[in-house]
Order: sequence, then structure tokens, then C-alpha cells
Amino acid sequence: MHEIGRPSFLSAVAGFFHWKWDKKTPEIQYQAYTDYALNTNSKGGDACEDAYDVCTRIFNQIMSIACDLNYYDNKKKCQGDLCYDFSAVETSLNLKSVRDALGVGNRDFVSCSSTVYYAMVTDWMRNYEVGIPALLEVGIRLLVYAGDYDLICNWIGNSNWVHAMAWSGQKEFGAAPMVPFVIDGVETGQLKSHGPLSFLKVHNAGHMVPMDQLKASLQMLQNWMQGKLTPSKAADKVSPK
Repeated sequence: MHEIGRPSFLSAVAGFFHWKWDKKTPEIQYQAYTDYALNTNSKGGDACEDAYDVCTRIFNQIMSIACDLNYYDNKKKCQGDLCYDFSAVETSLNLKSVRDALGVGNRDFVSCSSTVYYAMVTDWMRNYEVGIPALLEVGIRLLVYAGDYDLICNWIGNSNWVHAMAWSGQKEFGAAPMVPFVIDGVETGQLKSHGPLSFLKVHNAGHMVPMDQLKASLQMLQNWMQGKLTPSKAADKVSPK
């Protein structure tokens, strides 16, 4: 037997399997590069800060192409620092009677505190989903909702992580259909539910769903708190009472 042929044969076999594997799963392997870098902290800095920097650059690149797009609501122009007018909320919460009732003394309410923001900014990259399955398993209800005009916390991303979450009802939730969420005969969203888990995409709403769809938001919360949000049958239209 000529040993000279073995290296060539093994190389050919290895090359064949690499080609088959690489053609089949590049999306898995390429995703693993970032996972590996994050898990091993290859840059030597704080992993959450590194992840935040990378993801922020991606988002900023999108915004540089989109120009003046309001990333909280892509159907509206951004007005003010936060793109929403929170003046009424700030006025109400800063009333002395409200502050006294809340026990906050003379501390002023602000819509967005830079102190809190910068103290918690790297927590954006932490995975908080890992604690949710244990709650679902004991029957604690979870509602995840998102406005369909919101980019920064968009409904597609929210739907993706809800579907990817590993729990005993994952398969059944994934197979459940999206059904209309109807208010006064008008479809105001699309709802998917199984067991204690519900996901609702709210139509014609941005980041602040209650400000954009007040009636639908109120009915959504009331039904959810009363345990009436989940449709009794997959084909039923959800028409809150």
C-alpha cells in the first residue's frame, strides 16, 4: 500500500466535508464569531461595553442612511430631545400632591435621567430573557407588546426573542396563529397566545404605545390583568368586552 496517497486522500475528504458543512451552515458559524468574542472577552475590556459599542455602531449606520427618521415612530417627525412631548406627564408628576402621595419629597420627575441612563447603559447587552421561562412554568402571565412603527424596540426583534425562548410551551406557542385584536369592530393589532405567554403587535403605534393608541392600550392591559387576553380558540377573533 502506498502511503504517499493518504495525505492527498485525507485532504480531499476533509475538504469535501468542509465544503458541505460550510455551504450548509454559514449563518450559524458566522454568528458564532461574535458569540465567541463576547464569551472570551477577546478585546480584554468589559464584554457588555464592547457589545454595546458594536451594536450602537450598527444602529447608527442605519440612522445615517435613514437621515431624519424618527426611530421611535417612523411615521412621525421627531419633536424635542425624546421625540415625544412628555410635558403633561412631567407637570402632573411634579405636582406637590403627587410627590407627597408617592413619598418622593422635593425630588423632581424627569422623563429621562442622564444619571440613570449612563449608570445602566451597558446593561442593555445583558440577556434578561433567561429568567422568564421559570415564571411561565409556574403560570405567571407575560405580555410582550410593541408598536409596528417603532424601530428601536421593533416588533420583529421582540417577536424573534419571544419565539426563540426555551420553555415547555415553546413549540405550541410557535404553532399558534396570529389573530386580530379588535376594539369596537376595528382591528388594532395582531395577537398570538399560548398558555401564560402573549405577544401583541399594535397597529399604528410607535415606541410609546399608550400615547399613540390610548383606547387599545387600556383595553389590552385590562384584559391581560383580568386573564381575558388569551383567545379561547385559535380561530377566534379577540374582541375585548
